[in-house]
Amino acid sequence: MRSRWFGLVIAAVAVAVSIWAYPQLPPTVATHWNLRGTPDGFSSRFMAVSIGPLVIIAITVLFNVLPKLDPRHQNYPKFLGTYWLFANAVIVFMLVVHGLVIATGLGYSVKIDRLMPIGIGVLFVVIGNYLTRVEPNWFVGIRTPWTLSSDAVWRKTHRTGGWLMVLGGLLVIACAFLPHGAFIPVLIVAILIAAVIPIVQSYFLWKREQHGRS
Repeated sequence: MRSRWFGLVIAAVAVAVSIWAYPQLPPTVATHWNLRGTPDGFSSRFMAVSIGPLVIIAITVLFNVLPKLDPRHQNYPKFLGTYWLFANAVIVFMLVVHGLVIATGLGYSVKIDRLMPIGIGVLFVVIGNYLTRVEPNWFVGIRTPWTLSSDAVWRKTHRTGGWLMVLGGLLVIACAFLPHGAFIPVLIVAILIAAVIPIVQSYFLWKREQHGRS
C-alpha cells in the first residue's frame, strides 16, 4: 500500500466496478446524503460511475507531482513510504465511497450515515499513527510558519499532532454509534483537537526556541 502505482491499480478497480454496474443503474443515482442518511443530491448514472475513478486518478497524479514542486524535495526519500501510505489511504477511502454510491444506486440498503463516520475516522487514525514519520516539507503534515521555520518545532508538533489525530479519528468513529445530530459537532471537535492545538503549540515552541537563541 506504499507504492506510487497503487492508485492506478485502485483506479482500474473503480473503472471495472463502474463498467459492470453501469447497465444495471437507474438513469439517476443518489450521490449526496444528509446527516440522517437521506439522499438529497442526485447525478446521472454516467456522472455517478465517472466521478470516483477520475478523483482517484487525479489524486495519484497530484501526489506524483508534489515532491517535484516542493522546495524541500530532498526530504521526501526519508519518508517516501509514509508519503505514499497517506496518498493510498485517501485513495482507498475514495474507492469505498465510490462503492457505496454504486451499491445504493443498485438498490442495496446502505447506511451511509453510519458508514461514512467510520471511514473518515479510520482515515484519521491511519494518518495520525504515521504522522511522526513525516519529514519537513511544504505539502504534507502540519505546515505552519513555525514548523516550516524549524525542523525541531516540526518534529515536536507532529508528535503531538499524531496522537491527537488518532484521538480525533476515534471520536469520529464513535459518531456511527451516536444519534444522527452528533456527527457535525463531534467532527468539529475532532478537527479542532487534531488541527488547532498543534498549530498553537508550534507557535509557542518556535517562540521558546527563538528566546533560547537570544
